[in-house]
Amino acid sequence: MNETRTYPAPGKLNLMLRVVGRRADGYHLLQTVFRFLDYGDTLGFRVRADGVIARVNEVAGVPAGEDLSLRAARLLQQASGTRLGADIALEKRLPLGGGLGGGSSDAATTLLALNRLWGTRLARERLQQLALELGADVPAFVFGENAFAGGVGERLTLLALPPAWYLVLVPPVAVPTARIFAHPELKRDSKPIKMQRFSVGQAGNDLEPVVCREYPEVARHLAWLRQFAPAWVTGSGSCVFSAFPTESAARQVWARAPAGMQGFIAQGLARHPLRGLAH
Repeated sequence: MNETRTYPAPGKLNLMLRVVGRRADGYHLLQTVFRFLDYGDTLGFRVRADGVIARVNEVAGVPAGEDLSLRAARLLQQASGTRLGADIALEKRLPLGGGLGGGSSDAATTLLALNRLWGTRLARERLQQLALELGADVPAFVFGENAFAGGVGERLTLLALPPAWYLVLVPPVAVPTARIFAHPELKRDSKPIKMQRFSVGQAGNDLEPVVCREYPEVARHLAWLRQFAPAWVTGSGSCVFSAFPTESAARQVWARAPAGMQGFIAQGLARHPLRGLAH
């Protein structure tokens, strides 16, 4: 019997997110900065010879029919022509609808891991093409480097980021990405900036005003965190974050959190932990 191999699916933060336009097909044109975290989901894979792809555990809030890791496995199977399959176990830590890229990261880890385990040997560029079929954030996780992103999020340029620790608060709401992007009050005409002009201190998120208006819990968490440090919503929400130079500085603020407030502290990664699995 084949052994089960486990692989990380790290979360991400959007250190900056600007909506700079909209394509004719309705997709929004973005500029954003992706930063990987040393906190995320874990996936286990056991190769099957019969071609069946199945999830072997229940995941609260993620029916198998909506699991991006299963869709990613089937897409890779189809694109590569392999006759192999896989049993997939998904351990969720990243909150649903939190803007931390959980489903996208799960999908990317599935592409990277099964490309290795199945011996399909697709190049990273081909995996990124497949990733875009699964969602706008998935290519960034396959790319594997902290990145400045354009287009719908698929045009990626490596961006070296300074070391940092992050306090991430997790409000008790899930924010559907589609609802935020469809909102009539969303700002869609921000002026594009050049990557060379991005600095960590000039963050900002064009989705944040809409998220905070529609989800008061997000606004409440953001206001609390801003008492201590600059803070922003990541992605389309609901999670909010602040950056700190050291772990101890982040923990000093987290120690003052009101009873019942949920969150975590994570270190920013220099690159995706599976960066070496594809070339």
